[in-house]
Amino acid sequence: MKNVLICSLALLAGTAHAAEDARQLAPLPAAAEATVRAEMRANLLALNEILVLVGAGKVKEAGELAEKELGVSAMGRHRGQPVDARPGPHMPPAMHATGIDGHRAASEFARIAATGDRDQTIAALPSLTSGCVACHYAYRIR
Repeated sequence: MKNVLICSLALLAGTAHAAEDARQLAPLPAAAEATVRAEMRANLLALNEILVLVGAGKVKEAGELAEKELGVSAMGRHRGQPVDARPGPHMPPAMHATGIDGHRAASEFARIAATGDRDQTIAALPSLTSGCVACHYAYRIR
């Protein structure tokens, strides 16, 4: 009985939290939602690897990875997929613009990292995640 009560309270807390979610819903077709969720997981892996490389003093390599996986070079990866599987065309325009700004910020980080200056590269790290934070705080897909 105690476990049922705890589970019920947890469920209610989760429901209340979802009801308070003021982010704009950006409904996507199921295939586009699956694409964007997979891309966000891949972006997290790339961010983690970039941090590992910077921590190891391999700032040029971190910049190369940032450009390849997150920068402007990474834009358009889904062009070959059916329209229903491509997130961009289904996003609100401001959400799509935020994503593009994130790609540009990653390219700027890559440019800074390419100089090999570790201190400037570390100072530029927040630019890698600021677009992510802005989008995730303003929009939701569920």
